[in-house]
Amino acid sequence: MSFFRKLKDRLTRSSSKLEEGLDAIVEEGGTLEAGEPEEVPAPPEEPDRPAEPDPQPRPEPDPQPEPEPQPVPEPEPERVPEPAPERRHEPVPDPYPVPQDPPAPSTPTEVPQNDPPAGIPAGRPDEVPQTPPVEVPVQPDRMEDAPRPGLLNRLLGRAPAKPVMRRVLDDDMLEQLEDLLIASDMGVDTATRVTANMAEGRFGRRLSTDEIKRLLSSEVTRIMEPVAQPLPIYAKRPQVVLVVGVNGSGKTTTIGKLASQFRAAGKSVVIAACDTFRAAAVEQLQVWGERAGVPVLTAPQGTDPASLAFDAMARAEAEGADLLLIDTAGRLQNRADLMEELAKIVRVIRKKDDSAPHNTLLVLDATTGQNALSQVEIFQKLADVTGLVMTKLDGTAKGGVLVALADRFGLPIHAIGVGEQIDDLAPFDPQEFAAALTGLPEDEAA
Repeated sequence: MSFFRKLKDRLTRSSSKLEEGLDAIVEEGGTLEAGEPEEVPAPPEEPDRPAEPDPQPRPEPDPQPEPEPQPVPEPEPERVPEPAPERRHEPVPDPYPVPQDPPAPSTPTEVPQNDPPAGIPAGRPDEVPQTPPVEVPVQPDRMEDAPRPGLLNRLLGRAPAKPVMRRVLDDDMLEQLEDLLIASDMGVDTATRVTANMAEGRFGRRLSTDEIKRLLSSEVTRIMEPVAQPLPIYAKRPQVVLVVGVNGSGKTTTIGKLASQFRAAGKSVVIAACDTFRAAAVEQLQVWGERAGVPVLTAPQGTDPASLAFDAMARAEAEGADLLLIDTAGRLQNRADLMEELAKIVRVIRKKDDSAPHNTLLVLDATTGQNALSQVEIFQKLADVTGLVMTKLDGTAKGGVLVALADRFGLPIHAIGVGEQIDDLAPFDPQEFAAALTGLPEDEAA
């Protein structure tokens, strides 16, 4: 299964909410109109069957003698009713006689010309009495009132068009669209900007639900394309990737998936379990490390996380590792003491390498909605966030928050997650995300 199908199947809460809302908006003030003719798929062509070989060679038939030419039978003369004797009159010579062509000499058989019957002048066939035509009654057409496809549609193999519900794009409809996008956690500013762009050049036009979906998908793609960037890989060894986020956002699982994917790509990876206050996080990372063949550096519970990060950098540098992934403890953005602890980790690792961390990934839980905006704002000040990873998109009806984040902060979105399996984390594709969010089919995601 492609990641787009998985994303669309698991993003049903957001897409179904938008679809239901769009259908209700269009039906509220719309009317049925004739739609575009649908393409009728052509029947599959049967494959050519190979000719069966003859079991025995067929004997050639004996040449038959050419048949002798048969004489052409003379046509029977037309029977013309004889006129009554009292109406018989002398033939009148035709003032404009029609010259008769002589018979061609190459004709093998000569057909004699019939003499006109008595009483009928030669060369005037129009005076031969003709049988009056018989009038055939026309049956009324019972399907006269049934709609028929036009000639062009029949030639192109199109079925008759189905009626489509459309509504005029006016101020009331734009206001309802804006409310629907705000309800999907797209944010007031982003929703206003998206609806304004959708109405540009289309105000007063009648639009269907599918047309609105395509417009919305196009606007979402336009916003998300500048931020869709994979995690950059530098020549620096080790490249230090610091992973931060609030409690339960999915940091530990994201680190395990990234380590496994980088290891599969041929990179040497080391993990530092700096969440020394939660034993379950260390055990979870060790499971992922064993699964991916990646070493996990740990320390006794309660150890200073900054000192473990410093030791992990020294070991990764000694082993020549390509990547060092540092897991940190979850912390709320409103806890000043925990945020200060994170700032201490950054200061300590910069004593080892003043350019570290080279990447600071903020893992966001999509179910938090608009709260993700405040998380980005706080973590960006303290840890200099360089990129985002959005998880748990399969468990929310408010996937529009990712659009709001891209529109407000413009931070790169490296990956999105829709489940617990290793292949449920994939690089962010704006077109696939927009199509899945609005409920468009796969063929319109490109």
